[in-house]
Amino acid sequence: MTTLQSNSPTFRFTMLVIMVFIAGFVQGMLLPLLAILLEQAGYSSASNGFNAIALYIGILIASPFIEHPVRKYGYKPVISIGLIAVIITLLLFPLWQSFWFWFILRLIIGIADNMVHFSTQVWITSTSSKAVRGRNIAIYGLAFSAGFAGGPLMSNLLAIDERLPFVIAALFCAMIWVIMLKLRNEWPDNTVETVQQSGVLGRYFLVIKYGWFAFLPPLTFGFMEATIHGSYPIYAMRMGIDIEWLSFILPAFVVGGVITQIPLGLLSDRAGRKRVLLLLATVGALIFLAIPQFEHHIPLLIAAFLVAGGLLGSFYSLGLMYMADLLPRQLLPTGNVLIAISFSLGSMLGPVTGGILIEWVGQGSLYYAIGSLLIVLIVAGLIFRPVYLGEE
Repeated sequence: MTTLQSNSPTFRFTMLVIMVFIAGFVQGMLLPLLAILLEQAGYSSASNGFNAIALYIGILIASPFIEHPVRKYGYKPVISIGLIAVIITLLLFPLWQSFWFWFILRLIIGIADNMVHFSTQVWITSTSSKAVRGRNIAIYGLAFSAGFAGGPLMSNLLAIDERLPFVIAALFCAMIWVIMLKLRNEWPDNTVETVQQSGVLGRYFLVIKYGWFAFLPPLTFGFMEATIHGSYPIYAMRMGIDIEWLSFILPAFVVGGVITQIPLGLLSDRAGRKRVLLLLATVGALIFLAIPQFEHHIPLLIAAFLVAGGLLGSFYSLGLMYMADLLPRQLLPTGNVLIAISFSLGSMLGPVTGGILIEWVGQGSLYYAIGSLLIVLIVAGLIFRPVYLGEE
C-alpha cells in the first residue's frame, strides 16, 4: 500500500490542485464582495470597475518577473511567499474601507495570487506527460473553477460581520500553507539551447509565433469572469434584480464550468482543442446575445448562466492545454507567463468595459460585450494555423 509522501507525484499533484483552488477562491470572493461594499458606499460603477482591475494589474505586473525566480529557486519558495502575502493582505482589508487603500491591497493580492497560480500551473504542465496532460489540466481548471464558485458565497457573511469573509479566507490560506511545507521543491526544465541561448525576447517571440491563438481563450475567460463577478452585481442592482439572487446567478456560471471541465478536457483530447474551442465559443455567443430577451425571468437567467458556464468555463484550461500541445517543454514556463498576461489583460478589460457600458448603454450591455468578444475569438480561430507541432 502506497502512502502519500512529500516526494510522491500523487501528493504533489493533490497539493497543487488544492493551492489553485485557493487562488480561485480568493479571486472569486474578492470580486463580488468588494464590488458590493463599494456600491453600498456610493461609488459609481465605473469607479467600482476601476478598483476591480487592481487585482489584474498586479497579475500583469508580476507575470514577466515570476519566470526567473521560479527557474532559479524552484516552485515551492515562490508559492510559499505568495500564500503568506495573500494571508497578510486579506487581514488588512477590514482595517480601513478606503478606495485607494483597497486598490493597493488588490494590487498586492494580484501579485501574490499570481505567484501561487503561475508556479502551480507550470509545475503541473511541466510534470504531466502528454498521455495525462489533458486530464491533469482539466482537474487543475476544475479546482480553480470550484474555488471561484465558492468565493462569491462568502458575500453572504456580510450580514453577520463585514470582517468575517476576509478572516475566514485568511485562515483557510494559512492552513493550506502549513500543509504545503511538506512538499518537496522542484525546478522547471532549463534546457540550455532553448532557455538560455534564445534570450527572454526570443522566447516570447517563439511562444507567440507557435501558439498565439492559445492565449485568446484565457483572455476571453478573464474578460467573462471579471465582468460577471465584478460588474454584473452592479448591473443586476441597476436592472432591478434582487441582490439575493446573485448568490445563485454568479455561482451558476462557475458551477457549469466545474461540471463540464473534465469531460471537455477529455473531448478535446479526442476531437482537437481548436475544434472544441470554436464550437463552444459559437454556442456561447448565441446564448449571451439572447439573454437580454429574458433576463428578468430569474429561473431562465440562472439556467442560461449555468449552460454558458458549462460551455465557456473551461476556456482557461483548454487554452492552457492547447498551449502545452503547441510548445516544446522548455518553453512552457514562458508560455505560462503569456497565459497569465492574457488572462489578466482580459480581466482588466472586463470591469472597466463593464462599468462604462453600464453607464452608457444600460440594459443588455454586458451580455453583448461578452458575445462580441466570443465572435472575435471565433474569427481568430478560423485564421490560426499551428506552426510548431502542426496539430489539428
